[in-house]
Amino acid sequence: MIHLPTTEVPGRSSNEETLIHGFRREEILAAPLRDAARALVFDPRDRLLLIAYEARRPIDPSKPEDRTFWFMPGGGVEPGESHTEACLRELGEEIGVFDAEIGPQVAACNGPFLLFPLLRDARERYFVVRLPNDEVDTTRLAETEDSTVLGTRWWTLDELDATGERIEPAGLARIARRIANGERPDPPVMLAWHKV
Repeated sequence: MIHLPTTEVPGRSSNEETLIHGFRREEILAAPLRDAARALVFDPRDRLLLIAYEARRPIDPSKPEDRTFWFMPGGGVEPGESHTEACLRELGEEIGVFDAEIGPQVAACNGPFLLFPLLRDARERYFVVRLPNDEVDTTRLAETEDSTVLGTRWWTLDELDATGERIEPAGLARIARRIANGERPDPPVMLAWHKV
């Protein structure tokens, strides 16, 4: 079940439609389910690879120019694929890594994701991937995405902890640190999208 925030807007009559990140409540409630697999991709120095995207709408209504958010590589599960198969395919498409060993699922995040152009009720599973080096090929990344890709970056754990930039989902820095410290959450940790 999708739970949406109820927002009273001063000066707006109860008859006026309230938008949440540019979507009507009915649109969010009717969003198609999308199973997805993403990877916490670490290099040998325990840096985490994230992709910068341009959001559909301002991330913070008080800062309309702020539309950048960071997300893990990965994407939708295709018919007949397992989550691990989808994760490996997506890593090949997005970062040119076709032979990574997909490690354990360590986290999940469910619910409507409102920052991409296509509204989805996401059912995401997050897996650990350790690369032998920091060499990735993102030349095909932009052609595989329905959102504007702004770039990629290897983040240190301290940078993740200290940043004021939007990292999705909330709590990703904490789970990345736990993994770098050798922990394997079992059962996987349930994360949540940042509040809009």
